[in-house]
Amino acid sequence: MQEKAGKMKYDEVIKEMKSMRNEENRKGMARFGINIDKALGISLYVLRPMAKKIGKDHELALKLWDSDIHEAMILAALIDEPDKVTKEQMDSWITKFNSWDLCDQVCCSLFDKTPFAYEKAVEWTEREPEFEKRAGFALMAGLAWHDKDAPDSKFIEFFPFIKRAAHDERNFVRKAVNWALRNIGKRNINLNKKAIKVAEEIREMGSKAARWIAADALRELKSDKIKKRLKK
Repeated sequence: MQEKAGKMKYDEVIKEMKSMRNEENRKGMARFGINIDKALGISLYVLRPMAKKIGKDHELALKLWDSDIHEAMILAALIDEPDKVTKEQMDSWITKFNSWDLCDQVCCSLFDKTPFAYEKAVEWTEREPEFEKRAGFALMAGLAWHDKDAPDSKFIEFFPFIKRAAHDERNFVRKAVNWALRNIGKRNINLNKKAIKVAEEIREMGSKAARWIAADALRELKSDKIKKRLKK
């Protein structure tokens, strides 16, 4: 496929990325629970300026994603064009999530800017694979943080799905459920009160995962720091 004039070519990007391979960074990534099987050890502090230099390019993003190189896939999310992303692309990409950071970067740098974000956030909470299910809640967290103009009703609709997944003991699911609940509860005073109520209901479910999700969320949502910020 012919590249756009003035844009970096796929081979150039991959060559540059491979030249930055860093074994010490790879070891550090592994310590943080990141899958490094196909990682080069390039940090986000390098990838973000690289994405800015490349500019938005949907076709290049699709090629980078298909490379299966961990950082190239994150770069794909940073340069893709949300208005060109389809539901089919979103459903396809989440099946290749094999690490929490890849999941979160794609969901919170790209997917939460698409017209299908709210629909997919709910839909993916019903997925069984750990990172596909995490994607639903990561997307909720991203929307709660980035979609400043959305009405409260959009986020209130997420609460039943958050409660339903609160029994999932898998580490990367329960942490994302907690993340979504906290981010919703930090939007404004109204949602803070509602998120606290949901957290208290989750606590009563009794499972280990539910108790952890609730305790951690309540600790932040009831904190003086958050209350003070919301009152402003």
